[in-house]
Amino acid sequence: MTDDVADVVTTSIWSHLLTVGGFLLAIFALARILSEKRQPGNTIAWGLGIILIPYLGVPLYLLFGGRKIKQLAVRKTRVSPQLAGAPVARQSTLESPVALATISNGANAPVGGNQIRFLIDGEDAFACLKASINAAQHSILITTFILGREEVGRAIIDLLAQRARAGVKVRLLVDGLGSFLAGRKFADPLRAAGGEVVKFMPVAPLNTRASANLRNHRKIAVFDHGEAIIGGRNLAREYLGPTPLDERFTDFGALIQGPAVGLISEVFFADWSFATACDIDALRAEVSPSCPPAIGAVELQVIAGGPDVEGDPLYDGMVSMIQEAEESVWIVTPYFTPDEVLQRSLMVKARAGKDVTLVLPAQSNHRITDYARRQYLRELHAAGAKIMLYHPKMLHAKAMIVDQKIALFGSANFDQRSLFVNFEIGVAIYSETEARTMRRWAEDLVESCTRYVPSPKRPHRFFGDLAEDLSRLVAPLL
Repeated sequence: MTDDVADVVTTSIWSHLLTVGGFLLAIFALARILSEKRQPGNTIAWGLGIILIPYLGVPLYLLFGGRKIKQLAVRKTRVSPQLAGAPVARQSTLESPVALATISNGANAPVGGNQIRFLIDGEDAFACLKASINAAQHSILITTFILGREEVGRAIIDLLAQRARAGVKVRLLVDGLGSFLAGRKFADPLRAAGGEVVKFMPVAPLNTRASANLRNHRKIAVFDHGEAIIGGRNLAREYLGPTPLDERFTDFGALIQGPAVGLISEVFFADWSFATACDIDALRAEVSPSCPPAIGAVELQVIAGGPDVEGDPLYDGMVSMIQEAEESVWIVTPYFTPDEVLQRSLMVKARAGKDVTLVLPAQSNHRITDYARRQYLRELHAAGAKIMLYHPKMLHAKAMIVDQKIALFGSANFDQRSLFVNFEIGVAIYSETEARTMRRWAEDLVESCTRYVPSPKRPHRFFGDLAEDLSRLVAPLL
């Protein structure tokens, strides 16, 4: 056999082996996807990638495709916080469909005795955060997705370092991907002052304990186990700061005091324990083993969502809120790529003559999600929903208000990544006064909106339509 013939045979054998290997990898990955019982759209999106380009699709799936990772479930404390001594909510609240749906799927029950102050603009949010940091005497617990590597992020690190030097126990947990650019040196002043800074599931080097796809998108700040700030704002200049900024996002959050703070602390404890391998009971005892005292009359339910929750209580709560609506459903979100159940539930309510109103940014900071949302918006518009596009700046707030009686806000966007992949946190409000206040805030947003008018698909818009179709196809992965 000549060398040329031998080379051809060798090449043919390797080509055959690669083909068989790719086929086997695709079969393995598809079997794993089907066993996870994902949403159909998510399954199809990953399945097409694996079948059409297995050498790329399979590695990407193994790296980014996990959702409810079994190894993660074993290693991470489940978030189903309970707090002894918390005031019980009214029986009517505990028996409401929304509370029952979330409790049965892994959430804690609503608790009474709380007080809440909404943080509408970034300057108020920064002032509140600064005041709470400066007033803390014992502990500061903060989780953020993004820590800005600029003047606002630096100011927050400096504030925390001051309190750490004063003897306050400061713990800062940042997501490994969202805060990737905020390297170790950036937070060194806080470490030097005695504070602790930890990255949640670092991606460089890749963490081997779970999928790099699972990101901690929660935004939590707890002070002295007595008050907490929670919402959609990251710790960066785009979200908050001491002075107004033209390009600052419009966002939403709240300062909470009362027993619900103890439940928010429990979510932080579980995340910190996983990221550091420290004993969660020791962490609880160090901060405070008791329930924060009642300080008001607002009934709140802390709902965690993500791989560390047995079911999908945050998603179930949203579905239940929509389906139980008698008059109105108002949704404020930066990104809108719902699954089939949420989309159909909204369409049914709109067709039934209910006030279904969506408030979205006219153009978000992620162009691909704007393409992906187009078909969803056309369907809702045809069903009778009112879609309002916010023009002044990027709208980053996440909230839902139903019948002006119950409301939900937190870190979760109205998209499939937030609802089925990320670690998220939400707070349901079962007090009408506060729900009405949130509705008025949403109505104020509408004053700066224009009404959505769908643009039909046209032959000469081939590439625009193709981008829309492809974006919607991969919407479950965004």
